[in-house]
Amino acid sequence: MLALIQQLWRGMSAATIASDLEGEAGAAIVAAVVAGQLTVAEGAQAFVAGAMAEQGGTAVPEALLVAEAFAGIAPDGGPLETLLFLPAIGVRRRLTAGMTGEQAMIGGLADMARYAATSISDTARSSAQVAMVADRQCVAYTRVVTLPACARCIVLAGQQYSYSEGFLRHPNCDCQTVPLRERDWSGVQSPERLTASMSAAERRRVFGAAGAEAIGQGADIGQVVNARRGMNQAHLHGRDLRVTSEGVTRRGLYGRRMRRAGGGFARVPGQRYARSTTPRLMPEEILRIADDRADQQRLLRRYGYIV
Repeated sequence: MLALIQQLWRGMSAATIASDLEGEAGAAIVAAVVAGQLTVAEGAQAFVAGAMAEQGGTAVPEALLVAEAFAGIAPDGGPLETLLFLPAIGVRRRLTAGMTGEQAMIGGLADMARYAATSISDTARSSAQVAMVADRQCVAYTRVVTLPACARCIVLAGQQYSYSEGFLRHPNCDCQTVPLRERDWSGVQSPERLTASMSAAERRRVFGAAGAEAIGQGADIGQVVNARRGMNQAHLHGRDLRVTSEGVTRRGLYGRRMRRAGGGFARVPGQRYARSTTPRLMPEEILRIADDRADQQRLLRRYGYIV
């Protein structure tokens, strides 16, 4: 599918990209993506039935999936044609920014490939989830992450969800699901297993140098990754240190620890929950200011990254 898109893209130009995508070339790209969506949707029910049979169940669902119902739809629920026209807008913006026609078209092709791949991956996941609904034996699913993957996906590896619970994903996410007949599934890759299989360079790329080192010291992978969502700076002990607001509510991991220690909480205007008045250090700051390995582990434990 991507090879066909590249071939069609080579026949277009930056000057005529809008009309090209509104014409035969654009229609051919849409048709290629629809064909990909149909292929994955048609295989969804067999995939779920096979998983149930492998776990000791039967391979007979209570209802049949209609593959055509998943074709021609973008991940956001809108028309696929609208999504696949967006690269034309991207090309125009690049030209306006001063790029050459060739540079703008290279960027546009990358956009198109991302939209096409995401659309097909999303169809695979949504059709599989519908197939799970059609099979009463299936009560849950496990998220399966294949390397290379981003940090946000790695921390979700092996997580189990109700068969009806939505799948968290981002553009270009290629994570998949394994339908579950029983709650326990020992064969999936957990965040720890995935991280252990990565090279040192790959861990630094995904988690950052300090994050990778903190994980190597025993820090919880989820806490290291999630902490960066609320990263900020605070002035502590006479210097500026990087801190995070992640997990600092009363119910958060760090917040619960501070609550048990008698720490204070205050509500920030515009925030729903009260947050700890004691800032939470980022892993890289802990590694930067700690004296030795013992001190690193002490601080990582204090700020909720290890237990």
